[in-house]
Amino acid sequence: MSAWLPTAPCTPGACVKATRSAAAVPRAVLRLTAVLALLLAGVAVSPFGRRVPAGWIRRWCRAILRAAGVRVRVSGPAVPTGGLLLVAHHVSWLDVPLLAAVRPARMLAKTEIRRWPVAGALAARGGALFIERDRLRALPETVARIAAAMRGGSAVTAFPEGSTWCGRARGRFHRAVFQAALDARVPVQPVRIRYLEAGGEASTAPAFVGDDTLLASVWRVLSARGLMAEVEIRPALPPGAHPDRRTLARAAEPDDDAGACTGRVGLVGPSEPSEPSGPTGRTGPRVLARQAGHAP
Repeated sequence: MSAWLPTAPCTPGACVKATRSAAAVPRAVLRLTAVLALLLAGVAVSPFGRRVPAGWIRRWCRAILRAAGVRVRVSGPAVPTGGLLLVAHHVSWLDVPLLAAVRPARMLAKTEIRRWPVAGALAARGGALFIERDRLRALPETVARIAAAMRGGSAVTAFPEGSTWCGRARGRFHRAVFQAALDARVPVQPVRIRYLEAGGEASTAPAFVGDDTLLASVWRVLSARGLMAEVEIRPALPPGAHPDRRTLARAAEPDDDAGACTGRVGLVGPSEPSEPSGPTGRTGPRVLARQAGHAP
């Protein structure tokens, strides 16, 4: 793996609270059956791709979340229509259906997602924009494709941290994807995601971090009781409100502090190289790569 790829300090052993209960097994099996049935329904309509009505996608994603035992609470203003960049901090594979339940969009995803069973095919047929993280020279072309999609009226969802975190801490937003919003002259829609336990404390059960497996993360979610997903839609950042991708990325981040994680506190992230200011200021592929974000 390339040294420039974003990483998080979160690991399953250090950050994720285990949910071990014999009573949870039957509940998890029933939920898994319901989720698989809904995924098969999605596979059945996936050949229609982006012709599937947005309202159907919203209802389908909400049904998946309910089947998995996750309640959803949405607050904030309505998400604008038309082309935009929707950005959020990244905790879990649950983030994807959660955001699609709010605003269906084309997902910016790492190419490895293509190989995931079921989810890979659904992502590709749904118009996902795949990024090859190990090819530095491909990144400017990817930024151009994202801009073209948004310029054409599509919403694009991205996780600019470039890596999943456990939910008790988070990383800085990397800047490359924000250049696409500047080039397309579309708004940026920041969204804050929080997962809570039944008692209202932050939950790490949905986390998909470090060397965790997808199966282990899915099982924790299905086994959890009273899991709540909070989606806070923050005010959209209109085009032209920020002169360059650095200030735009910072404006899109939540302004509150995250908790401690493996000895690191609050918003943390690797240092980033300097760049020229201006909405269309270009840098080489290596600098853009350091500033890239991707889906889980």
